[in-house]
Amino acid sequence: MPRLRDLGFSIGVLPTGPANALTDVPGVRVGHTTLVEGHGALRVGEGPVRTGVTAIHPHEGSVFRDTVPAAIGILNGAGEITGRSQIDEYGLLESPIVLTNTLSVGVAHRATVDWLVANEGMADDFVIPVVAETYDGFLNDIAGQHVREAHVHAALDSATGGPIAEGNVGGGTGMALFQLKGGIGTSSRIVEVGGTAHTVGVLVQGNYGRRHQLRVDGVPVGRYVTDLLPVRNSPEAKEGSIVVVIGTDLPLSDRQLARLARRGMLGIARTGSVAGHGSGDLLLAFSNAPSVRVPRPGPAWDRRVDPWVVAPRLHDVYIDLVFEAVVEATEEAILNALVAAETMVGRDGNTLFGLPHDRLRAAMQRYGTAFR
Repeated sequence: MPRLRDLGFSIGVLPTGPANALTDVPGVRVGHTTLVEGHGALRVGEGPVRTGVTAIHPHEGSVFRDTVPAAIGILNGAGEITGRSQIDEYGLLESPIVLTNTLSVGVAHRATVDWLVANEGMADDFVIPVVAETYDGFLNDIAGQHVREAHVHAALDSATGGPIAEGNVGGGTGMALFQLKGGIGTSSRIVEVGGTAHTVGVLVQGNYGRRHQLRVDGVPVGRYVTDLLPVRNSPEAKEGSIVVVIGTDLPLSDRQLARLARRGMLGIARTGSVAGHGSGDLLLAFSNAPSVRVPRPGPAWDRRVDPWVVAPRLHDVYIDLVFEAVVEATEEAILNALVAAETMVGRDGNTLFGLPHDRLRAAMQRYGTAFR
């Protein structure tokens, strides 16, 4: 699928990683399960199905055994991300991150627990997985709850590094952006701190916005693409949401990661979002730097280690560049989701149109935006 830069446009000034994706952060792996079945009138429990699962492993090993600093930010809270209270309490992430639709949070939560029990041998331990959602009921038989445990396991098992499929895939299969087709998008930035290059990566599940709000690199594109509104043969879609996952290999504390999550909100705003009353705008940031990982206590845990050892963290005086990277990558990840997504017909013939690339170019040129 094409991306924003394939059309000749880019966001910001910082360089991207090789894949321009969350997986540019060393060790991060992403997997999708995409479910597209059936056509025609909605029959709850039978379809049509337009949904899926996206799974993110924060590093190359087991995040259950080697937890990572993390923080969650909420711009508007009409949505769900499980495990928030424990992350707020400990400042640590101990499970993969799973994204799906609103009514499949329960099965995704249980499936992640079962996957961890099978893969981590945690029969005498407990885990509170992180599962986040956005609503896909305009296209999908969401009440039919078609996501099964096997679909979650498949996303977890298939996760890899490298380029990430975007648009109508995984948890983003049935999602909308600015009354066009939306879904999964990703982007990354390279920052040099202390003479060493580090990566900030972002992945979004985008499902929000009204057409007139859409802005691309500051250009009010939504005012010039006023047609191609959703075809509605059943009740109007609910106000949308977004999940933003921010990862980095910079050694950051949970306090600093909370600051990154708040900067991700600025990236959302730059695309035109007003974080409406019914929107769930959920952001999670983590650092997988080996120096800040926290081993989980267990039989091999050596309690004779120095209890006062503090891992080195980035000094706050250098963090502005990281903030800039988060804002740029979040904005571009959302726009990549919009550019990659294709027209999709779902339940009752409800239709979301893909953003026409020629119309995007024309709107950008109207404002004198040079191809980069």
